[in-house]
Amino acid sequence: MELKEKILSSYVAFENDININSDIHDIRTEALQNFEKLGFPTKKLEAWKYTSLNSVLKDDYSIFPNKENTIQFADVKKYFIHDIDTYKIVFIDGKYSSFLSDTTHDGKDICLMSSALKKSKYKAVIENYFNKIAKQDNLTSLNTAFANEGAYIYIPKSVEVEKPIQIINFTTGKEEATLVQPRNLIVVEENAHVQIIERHQSLTNNTALSNVVTEIFAARNATVDYYKVQNDNVNATLVDNTYIEQQTNSEVSVHTFSFGGNITRNNLNFYQKGERINSILKGITITEGKQHVDHHTLVHHIEPNCESHQDYKGIYDERSTGVFNGKVIVEKEAQKTNAYQQNNNVLVSDKATINAKPQLEIFADDVKCSHGCTIGQLDEEALFYMQQRGIPKKEGRALLMYAFANTVLESVKIPEVKSRITKLIANKLGVNIGFDL
Repeated sequence: MELKEKILSSYVAFENDININSDIHDIRTEALQNFEKLGFPTKKLEAWKYTSLNSVLKDDYSIFPNKENTIQFADVKKYFIHDIDTYKIVFIDGKYSSFLSDTTHDGKDICLMSSALKKSKYKAVIENYFNKIAKQDNLTSLNTAFANEGAYIYIPKSVEVEKPIQIINFTTGKEEATLVQPRNLIVVEENAHVQIIERHQSLTNNTALSNVVTEIFAARNATVDYYKVQNDNVNATLVDNTYIEQQTNSEVSVHTFSFGGNITRNNLNFYQKGERINSILKGITITEGKQHVDHHTLVHHIEPNCESHQDYKGIYDERSTGVFNGKVIVEKEAQKTNAYQQNNNVLVSDKATINAKPQLEIFADDVKCSHGCTIGQLDEEALFYMQQRGIPKKEGRALLMYAFANTVLESVKIPEVKSRITKLIANKLGVNIGFDL
């Protein structure tokens, strides 16, 4: 049985297994019908022109794990940012792990999506925000149809969360192939502030496919600082759909660090619905082997006097492939917009590939908008200069690549996250960077 048919035939059993209200049932049913009509994306779609999921969809996935699996903290400690105290929302094969988690309802809700979808105390937030900005495309619709578990984060007005929140999804590999579909909802009210770190980690060499949807709402004067750490094994595929709506004077920054995995697809969509909004999108990609990383970004400027800044750096080695498709839309009413988009890439191997397509659609006349894309190799003169001063070639290449990516690291606001990413970069480059940052 093909995966699409297996998923469709599993839907009734899935809904019977959970206690859900009728409103969500209607949303699910509509989403399933949409997925049935659209199916999985193919390269015939312009947005998926350079990324094929055919090799991934051939596996016989376990859609719903038969039992709850447990893991010991000592075995997965290295995947946490454990240098600082954080809230933690941890899932194992799509199921919540109370043992590894640290949630709270003390002045804010940092808890589970499954609880929010069932309990009446969360009904108003679910009705106002759930599935309101997510697109009705192939994989988002699939996630919506089966949405049940994930992170539910609600930060009330004027609350500054005192420590970061980690959202971590582990796949154990107890099944030969596992499909998980986390659904996250994050609502940050007026003048509130939160920092979030998200990671998906497979603990097995078996095939794992994660189809993730996250909706983020930032109210007036809210600040959201979000970090996505993607350093999975070579048999793990991630499709990450993130949708962000911002109101007046809000600032949302998303840093995406893509270092590992089989196929990684990041769809990042910002919708500015107010004035004096700042949207920040930054990313570092370092790949090798036959890894494939595809970044699709959208910033939709709707109101005047807003800004957006995109800065993506890619380093591609061996036969790896990168895709960057960044779009900025400036509506007629969005005068005084300042939109910046930059994508720089280094091909370490002559067999590596990058497909870049920066796009601007501007309908206003009083704006500052720029985009740029570069594809090249390391500066051989600079490398020769370093060798002349006693720096070995391997370390010299690594330092040049680190310096190339460092403009993104400079804006990381959590020192422990910056330190962890620096170590991951050094590991990917195969050197020991002997200085603190």
